[in-house]
Amino acid sequence: MATNIDPAVEKATQEFRHKYQTLRKEIAKAIVGHDEVLDGVLTALFTGGHVLIEGVPGLGKTYLIRTLAQAVDLRFSRIQFTPDLMPADIIGTTIISEDPHTGQRTFQFQKGPLFAQIVLADEINRATPKTQSALLEAMQEHSVTVGGTRHQLEEPFFVMATQNPIEQEGTYPLPEAQLDRFMFKLVVTYSSKDEMKVILDRTTTGHDPKIERVMTGPEILGTQQLVRRVVMAPHVQDYAIRVAMASHPGGPFAVETTNKYVRWGVSPRAAQTLTLGAKLHALLDGRFNASFSDVRKVYLPAMRHRIILNFEGEAEGVSTDDVLNEILEKTPTLSEAAA
Repeated sequence: MATNIDPAVEKATQEFRHKYQTLRKEIAKAIVGHDEVLDGVLTALFTGGHVLIEGVPGLGKTYLIRTLAQAVDLRFSRIQFTPDLMPADIIGTTIISEDPHTGQRTFQFQKGPLFAQIVLADEINRATPKTQSALLEAMQEHSVTVGGTRHQLEEPFFVMATQNPIEQEGTYPLPEAQLDRFMFKLVVTYSSKDEMKVILDRTTTGHDPKIERVMTGPEILGTQQLVRRVVMAPHVQDYAIRVAMASHPGGPFAVETTNKYVRWGVSPRAAQTLTLGAKLHALLDGRFNASFSDVRKVYLPAMRHRIILNFEGEAEGVSTDDVLNEILEKTPTLSEAAA
């Protein structure tokens, strides 16, 4: 680490790196594999973002967020989304309360399950757009309004939503504008043979992992502020901007694959995500300045839910990850002006 860094900041960084590794070890007591998904979830938590996780049932998505909630001192709530779920079911509602002594009636707000610090929105694509919007508004504003009264959510506030990519009947896919509010989209893949063996050994022999609490809410909020103090040099920031804008078809930085297969590119939120994610990875590597490799580490999860393929891309079976990998390969780290 650079010698001109404030000693207090350097100490805070070292403490965070230690607690991050300890937190990962605690979660690993219960979760086998899925390292990239876990890193993505923790990156979003420590930078103030939210995560959308996609994967078939039974791969441990719900178990992951439950284990994380046990390892940090935050209130946890799980919401199972269904087509008949209404906004009031997750936000809460105003009820009439009667004083047993005076008989006087007053209106009282009854908080819903959204009033937690870690919220698992299970199968978010099964709820109607009206209910989805209620959750996504809370994600953006960190508050809800009921009956004209604004209720602030407790910080830190972190949402992890899951969706099943297989079943599409009776579901309501999230609109692009709402997908954009998630910092990362993470894809849970199948476990390997060795990982499957460990899973079976742990789950069919009475194994009961004891998850210790590692971090508190104020410590997480402190880390979110610490991340923003990491330096990103102008040439690295320029690279983050160019790889984001390379998703814009017909734009000045678009590659051939973008122009051929992409209908809509990303918004400025994508560049913000790349910047914050890169800064966190720099901290984890013991540096106080973000690098090109830090940007590339968070590129796929930050971008894959923000670009929309055109008809040709859909017809040819091209995935968003294919397009993004091509962008990373074809976009130079230094621009012509910097070179």
